[in-house]
Amino acid sequence: MTTIIRSAATITTTTAMRIAELTALLHLASPALPIGAFSYSQGLEAAIEHGLIHDGDSARDWIANGLTNVLARGELPFIAHQMRRWHACDEAALTAANDEYIASRESAELRRETEQMGWSLAQLCASLEWGDAARRATLATIRPIAQPTAFAFAAFAHDAAPDAALAAYAFSWVENQAAAALKAVPLGQLAGQRIIVTLRGPIDAAVRRALDTSPDAINTFAPQLGILSARHESQYSRLFRS
Repeated sequence: MTTIIRSAATITTTTAMRIAELTALLHLASPALPIGAFSYSQGLEAAIEHGLIHDGDSARDWIANGLTNVLARGELPFIAHQMRRWHACDEAALTAANDEYIASRESAELRRETEQMGWSLAQLCASLEWGDAARRATLATIRPIAQPTAFAFAAFAHDAAPDAALAAYAFSWVENQAAAALKAVPLGQLAGQRIIVTLRGPIDAAVRRALDTSPDAINTFAPQLGILSARHESQYSRLFRS
């Protein structure tokens, strides 16, 4: 029989590391992070305008579909691979992947969204001096910068594990979608909380799927989202910028 003895100091150090990672990811996932996420609905408002969302159940289904078929196949694996590139500090690979991601945005407003939020997050990273000087210098050279590239930098700078970083990003996305539905459908607070609780399991599945996705298998094909987003650009009345 093998006996494993852990000292109190080892346990305390491990706990402190986990708490530091958790608090950093809570910060990055917080709606209070000043990058402007609250002003975007990512097509949800257009879906409401065209009758695809009209109550709590249809809002839940729309958000779940976006998580499973868009985020899990595109943004989440992209972030995971960008974190690896930040680890290697491979400026050429980071820039090429970033440019490809921006080119994949389905509409002008979705492109402006990722560029605006990416710029805001990159400025925050630089101002708070997250990460080392060499990688901050690389961050400053990527222009325009997509939000997932900046998020990958911030997560790596805080020594976050890839699975935890992706979970934080996915939860933040779900929470923002639920908040948009509360305002635009509109829904009650309890309905919004039901959506978030229901999607805990799918977030876990989305993260696991993303971690198993190779760079060549990343898929951003979302024609309905692209059509609705394009229509949203000229929608008569709207609360959100996308």
